[in-house]
Amino acid sequence: MSCSYADGLSPYENKGKLGLQEKFDSSQEITEKAKILAEWISHSKHVVIHTGAGISTSAGIPDFRGPNGVWTLEARGMKPEMNVSFDDAIPTKTHMALVKLIQEGKVQYIVSQNIDGLHLRSGVPRTHLAELHGNMFIEQCSLCSRQFIRNSATSSVGQKSLKKSCPTSKHNGRPCRGQMHDVILDWEHNLPERDLGMADFHSCVADLSICLGTTLQIVPSANLPLHTKKYGKEGKLVICNLQPTKHDRKADLLIHSYIDDIMSQVMNFLGLDMPEYNKDNDPTNKKELIEWTISESQVRKMRKLYEEICSKHKQRNKIVKDDKSLINNVKVKRESTLEINYDENCDNINDNKKFKLKHENDLEEIVDSIVQNNSVSDTLSIKKEVKE
Repeated sequence: MSCSYADGLSPYENKGKLGLQEKFDSSQEITEKAKILAEWISHSKHVVIHTGAGISTSAGIPDFRGPNGVWTLEARGMKPEMNVSFDDAIPTKTHMALVKLIQEGKVQYIVSQNIDGLHLRSGVPRTHLAELHGNMFIEQCSLCSRQFIRNSATSSVGQKSLKKSCPTSKHNGRPCRGQMHDVILDWEHNLPERDLGMADFHSCVADLSICLGTTLQIVPSANLPLHTKKYGKEGKLVICNLQPTKHDRKADLLIHSYIDDIMSQVMNFLGLDMPEYNKDNDPTNKKELIEWTISESQVRKMRKLYEEICSKHKQRNKIVKDDKSLINNVKVKRESTLEINYDENCDNINDNKKFKLKHENDLEEIVDSIVQNNSVSDTLSIKKEVKE
């Protein structure tokens, strides 16, 4: 069960902000915003969805930091009343909507922090999914690193041995001598290299990033959606969540509602039917051995696309990193000069007005924002004036 997963993790004190107050938009606001989101999806070339626990609560799996989340209640010495087993949970309307959007070519990739396996069971192909924190229905060989789909959720977490041998053979026909283990990360584990690489490449290439049901507190996952605004001249960020997130002020659109309700309206505006979950198509119900490994060729292909699109941006917006404690102001030259003066404790950017930084490390992000907000051309010249 989902609570047993949480119980299996190592003790960890800093679990983020818990139990923040939820906000609900009016029905009219939700409809208006869903229409905007549908239009953005229709006109975008590379859409990446970032999913968190909030998309699975309607399946009976509790979230972690909501008012009744696992970590929130744990701090009070309690456990969630809602706790469906991973084996019994079925994909939600949102999971099935995402499958349809992928099939229609309107969504190019999903980056998920969820370990419940519902993206897999809904029918999302491995070529369109990065699972940054693991999957209860996947096991991996300790030697060849190949992954395979399980028929039931693993009972262990933390990349522990499942006490079974790898089912594959080497090129010479000899059996692989590796042992299978779960792929669920514990708090201090490194993220899976290929999943993270694919998530990073797609996030940088995206012209629309949509966050569904995540408070964006766990890094590096939380920072990936910001890449669409950093590397794209007109990249948009959408956050759909009941609780506030630390990136709300950077979003182009905020929707506060249940994710199923939002996605149902988005699908309606797109003129797409919401498919039903079919148990017979669930790969966890298949008898044959099914591999779930991200191929190296996929990674190479996306790396090439990333380099083609993002390298130009990096060259155009390169900033010399000298001692930022000496920097007094930044000037962006277009037809006229935009001058930014700053000191401490303020974070609003206003053209030709003074503003302040929380800390000087925000400087590069400020410049990126100025570039995007002012549609600066490729011949942009950014200069730093150093206080003497």
